[in-house]
Amino acid sequence: MLKKTITALCLIFVSVASSDAYQLLSSKELGRDDAKNQTVVVKCTTDTGKVSTQTCTLRRYANCIGSGNNKKCSGWKPWQDLRSPSKKYSDWRSAASACCRAKGLR
Repeated sequence: MLKKTITALCLIFVSVASSDAYQLLSSKELGRDDAKNQTVVVKCTTDTGKVSTQTCTLRRYANCIGSGNNKKCSGWKPWQDLRSPSKKYSDWRSAASACCRAKGLR
């Protein structure tokens, strides 16, 4: 259901806060268990509200503890901007906003 909801949001402009806007291009969930990841790609917008050609790719991985047969996966690790994976975000919208701002866009 969540995948269908996110997919339905594709090609819709999403605004967060007062000045951040971007266009959700795609959302994919791949893999299983510890190899599971979720990727979101957004297009940034210019100050005038036009869609830019620049994109941001955001990803989060399954949260797993242990190894081998004792490996347990539940929930997700924080979102990351693939340009700077050391920065962590609580949700993909804040990661998209930070990524677009870093490119001089919104």
